[in-house]
Amino acid sequence: MPGIVMVGLDGSPESVAAAQWAADDALSRAAPLCLVHAGDQPPYDYVPFAGEAVAPPDADRAAHMLREIAAVLAYRRPGLHLTTARLSGRPAAALTEAARGAELLVLGSRGLGRAAGYLLGSVASAVLARAERPVVLVRATAGQRPHPGGTAAPPGPRRDVVLGLDLRDRPAETVLEFAFDMAARRRTGLRVLHGWSSSGAPDDGGRQMPQTGAGEALADALWPWREKFPRVEVAVETVVGTAGSHLVDASREAVLVVVGRRRRAALLGPHIGPVTHQVLRAALSPVAVVTHD
Repeated sequence: MPGIVMVGLDGSPESVAAAQWAADDALSRAAPLCLVHAGDQPPYDYVPFAGEAVAPPDADRAAHMLREIAAVLAYRRPGLHLTTARLSGRPAAALTEAARGAELLVLGSRGLGRAAGYLLGSVASAVLARAERPVVLVRATAGQRPHPGGTAAPPGPRRDVVLGLDLRDRPAETVLEFAFDMAARRRTGLRVLHGWSSSGAPDDGGRQMPQTGAGEALADALWPWREKFPRVEVAVETVVGTAGSHLVDASREAVLVVVGRRRRAALLGPHIGPVTHQVLRAALSPVAVVTHD
């Protein structure tokens, strides 16, 4: 049976956009969707899907928000199995723990400070650094904000899933499988980017693969997944320079950017890596972060 898709809601436009993204993903998996509100703090004032007034001040605003969003999602997406939950404790810790039993955790993010292009917020950052399951971050761009009727903006031309692949170590199978599976279920292509430094300095971590070997390594890493997902059209690019900047550029035309986060020993503390951090701060599309060994 498919696992649960979970989305954290706080009433912000970004969390509402995340709920819509999560609902579509749950339908594509034939999986249930769980809407959760974490912490005791009331949710932010929000504009509901239908444009109705928010709950009165003396009402349980979190419960009202969960009920309202669940009702509209169920109406707009027949066949979607929905549940709601309230999580106690600090939001980041509660979401991280709850997500252990989920297939995927989806979060909205308002960003940092006044930088409108930033995707990484404080709760999302803390969850990402500790999560064991894949986490997708969604922000409410102009095309993602809910319409009054409760649906997203009409889709444009086909956009691919973009995967940032690190070849300095053995590519993580969980990251590759996640990216191919996303592309297959969305019936779109997969664009694979690998960054290579022409100056002789590695992008990250003190290791570098010669450019002559990058193409063969990419082909070897992708071959089993091409065989498993024969309908996914794959485009491979070995780019010069920091992979993060190329992934940010690619996010402009991507339906999703997928990056990996290596699981670190507890002694080193939470860590998401510089390339992943750069993508999370500036990407325009939703970003999936997949933890791997």
